[in-house]
This record gives sequence, C-alpha cells and structure tokens, in this order.
Amino acid sequence: MFMGFTMPDQKIRPDKLFYKIGEVSRIVGLPSHVIRFWEHEFSKIRPHRTPSGQRLFTQRNIETILKIKHLLYDQKYTIEGARQFMISCKSSLLPSVLSEIRLELEQIKGILS
Repeated sequence: MFMGFTMPDQKIRPDKLFYKIGEVSRIVGLPSHVIRFWEHEFSKIRPHRTPSGQRLFTQRNIETILKIKHLLYDQKYTIEGARQFMISCKSSLLPSVLSEIRLELEQIKGILS
C-alpha cells in the first residue's frame, strides 16, 4: 500500500521479468509518451535498455509509475511536488517495506517447513 493507495491486482499483469513500453502503457493506463517524459522527470524510473535502445521495464518500475500517477492525477501534486514526495518517502517507507518482506519470508519458511 502507498499512502492509502493500493496497487492494482497483480493477476492482471503477465508474470514476466521485463515489459516493453507498450505493455506498460496498457497496464498503467497512460500513453507511452507520458511514461517516456516521466522517465526524464523521475530518477526512480530507469528502465533497462536493449542494445537497440528499446526500454524494458520491471515490476518495480511499473509500481513506481503507478505511484507517480496516483500522486499527479488523484492527489493533484505538481511534478516537482511528486518528485519531492517520492524522495522524502523513500527513507520513511524503508522500515515498513523491510517488515513486509520479513513477514513474507517467514510465511514462505513456514510453508517449506
């Protein structure tokens, strides 16, 4: 969860390591040119590049794009405001993210035992 915002159901996304920009566009509901623009505005969106220059996005990139979309479209932040919010939340979200990962690992350990 991200400040009252939950990510869309993971089942609507194919289970892949990398997504092309067209796939990301469909998943997040934004035109490709907006995603390319945000890539320049937000340092957290850094897709991998193939030798031919094609962008390959990860699940984490998609989640970041969805967070930014929520801040800009739903919370009405400016781009600068959203950028600052993402920077300030980075440190405050780290402990909660680590505790979620720890809980998931403990559940997996329980399943394997």
